[in-house]
Amino acid sequence: MRYKITHLTTYTYDRPVRLDPHIVRLRPRTDAAQSLTQFSLEITPHPVGLSDNLDLDGHSSLKAWFSDQPIHRLELQTLSVVETYRDNPFNFILEPWAASLPINYPSRLSSQLQPYWVGHFIPTPGILDPMATELGQSIWEMTQGNTINFLTELNQRIYHHSSYILRETGDPYPPSVTWQKKLGSCRDLTVLFMAVCRSVGLAARFVSGYHEGDPENPDAHLHAWAEVYLPGAGWRGYDPTYGLAVGDRYIALAAAPFPQEAAPVAGALQPGFQAQVDMSYDLTIQALEPAESMLSPAQLQSF
Repeated sequence: MRYKITHLTTYTYDRPVRLDPHIVRLRPRTDAAQSLTQFSLEITPHPVGLSDNLDLDGHSSLKAWFSDQPIHRLELQTLSVVETYRDNPFNFILEPWAASLPINYPSRLSSQLQPYWVGHFIPTPGILDPMATELGQSIWEMTQGNTINFLTELNQRIYHHSSYILRETGDPYPPSVTWQKKLGSCRDLTVLFMAVCRSVGLAARFVSGYHEGDPENPDAHLHAWAEVYLPGAGWRGYDPTYGLAVGDRYIALAAAPFPQEAAPVAGALQPGFQAQVDMSYDLTIQALEPAESMLSPAQLQSF
């Protein structure tokens, strides 16, 4: 699949403010499942500096810093063209020792995956959510510990027993709250999925990005899903909002052990400035024919 994505994010402040540096994670990543072929970014007001950085999970992020001139409005406009390749999300072979849970990881791999096992979804860091642990145990018994069956059943159970709500701002709810209410945004359902995976020893991380959705529905929103590390297959995506294994209709921006580290835009006001902020966005995800033209030279030069 090939997609053209236009995304405008606007922050409007009710009084003049000065901005601390902001981290921008709006450039789609390039990996085995997708490649970014063209990209442009425009920030208004224009930052006085912009650096291209590589984060801990290997994703490109941009750090922008601004002048001390007070502003009322911040706009970020991106235009991306992405090719996606994973038409069959089940095209992999697990390592034999990873086919059943719990997985007996080699020591070196175990140490590398440690950040993706930490609970950290309730006020006590490092403690797994008790309701997520209970749900994980129930599904483990039902699937007799088969790794892929466990993930499929977990994905389907959250999808079939939870209702989706659009909640544009705010941190994800704790897994217990989401599962008790059987209600949540995509990030809430993703955090629940991750917590259950971690309760049975599966490394999981949070992904922010885009999903094609219904081509007949013009409304588009940022999306979130989980990736689970499967020895022999690498990071593989699961989306409990739609009950799907992640394939070529998904475009990933960034992934991290914790949701806040994959936020598309992160930043704050300078100390001493307080204001009410209104966030709005305009997002279009367009499927392209292979031969369609992409960005103009002028658009490419804007990045």
